[in-house]
Amino acid sequence: MDARTERIATPLAVDLDGTLIATDLLWESVFLLLRRNPLYLFLLPVWLLSGKAHLKCEIAERVEIDPAGLPYRPEILRRLAEDKAAGRHIALATAQPRKFAEVVAAHLGFFDKVISTDRGCNMTSGSKRRALVEAYGDGGFDYAGNEKADIAVFEAARAAIVVAPDTAAARWHARHGGELVAAPRPTLRTMAKMLRAHQWLKNTLIAVPLVLSHEYFNPAAVVACALAFISFSSAASAIYILNDLFDLSLDRAHPTKRNRPFASGVLSIPFGFAAIGALLAFSFAVALWLPPLFMLVLCGYLAATTAYSLSFKRMLLIDVFALSGLYTIRILAGGVATNAEWSFWLLAFSIFFFLSLALVKRYVELRGTDVPPGERMAGRGYRPEDLETISQAGMAAAFSAALVMAMFIDSEAATGQYSRPWLMWPLAPLILYLTMRLWILARRDTMHDDPVVFIIRDWRSQLVGGFGILLLLAAGM
Repeated sequence: MDARTERIATPLAVDLDGTLIATDLLWESVFLLLRRNPLYLFLLPVWLLSGKAHLKCEIAERVEIDPAGLPYRPEILRRLAEDKAAGRHIALATAQPRKFAEVVAAHLGFFDKVISTDRGCNMTSGSKRRALVEAYGDGGFDYAGNEKADIAVFEAARAAIVVAPDTAAARWHARHGGELVAAPRPTLRTMAKMLRAHQWLKNTLIAVPLVLSHEYFNPAAVVACALAFISFSSAASAIYILNDLFDLSLDRAHPTKRNRPFASGVLSIPFGFAAIGALLAFSFAVALWLPPLFMLVLCGYLAATTAYSLSFKRMLLIDVFALSGLYTIRILAGGVATNAEWSFWLLAFSIFFFLSLALVKRYVELRGTDVPPGERMAGRGYRPEDLETISQAGMAAAFSAALVMAMFIDSEAATGQYSRPWLMWPLAPLILYLTMRLWILARRDTMHDDPVVFIIRDWRSQLVGGFGILLLLAAGM
């Protein structure tokens, strides 16, 4: 019997988490559960007291997974397809509950047998080894796994297929050999995508109070502004990661978001937790160098953006008001950090201006979906028939922002703060040009970016913004 014939004649058992798919369904199901109702967080430790198997089964009873959206490893799928076509017996051996295992098995159609966790047994390590030996005999099967818990199974298998191994499995492979299926390693670009580094541009709003109060030549204020920017950027990245973890299933159904590091499985969920902890610790450490009130604003921002990730973003209109408020909090944080003056006028303008941009964002998202009339967009509170209302509300908010600016220019506050307030009159039409152009591009279906990021990257918007800043500087001289 040649090697290939012997291999095909030997049953193949395949692990699910980290091997067949580049993720862990236990973590994913926890986030699905918490997205459904965050209060389940308090039940998780109660279920865990009865054992990990009980915890998994309780979660599985309450959530549904989409097997078509999981990040399968293509090299493993190809192997399974080839072996199945050759007539090989293939088993799915996983520590996940039977409900999840059978859904995946039914979707792929490769498996002749499913070995999985039930309430009485967490099918991992020694338990999985015993189940496979009982089914196929000691050394009577090949096994594909990826982690420390799989080592016991490797040792009972005829041949080991070590897939994207963790440290312990990699050491075992180095000592004992076997087939190795490596996974792509994260790059600096992957880390930048995880952190959403390009979104840090939004935190330049922290400098607005510094500029408007003409404190840009004050070294202490500039340093404080820079520290506030660093602190907010770190905190924002932590929340972006948390948001990505809650939106794994939604991101995988999106044409571009499916390539995000966690949705694609390039980065693991535990790594995401570690990154969140490190980023928040760094953010708070930097905040300690700033006035105590800044820490309070930072905590308020974290609470608000977490609420947005968990709930608000799925609520009709509440989501866009929350987004507008989050942008305004950045301006407030800049004022607190630098002890710069900020006014009702600035906050009112910010609310209307960023409300318009938030509505642009929702308009673009809704226009880009294939949701049939009468149904809500996934993860949002909007339907296709809301497009016109969103557009009208967004343009009204844009005009309101321009009106607030015009009223400010003619107010006593402007006269007291600027020596030549009349130089700022072009700002109102510039604001209208900027926002109306965004809406025209959105309605033409030619803008697909986050509108704030679009403004920062678009050369016409840069010219308008630069000219506006020059007008402000000239008015204050």
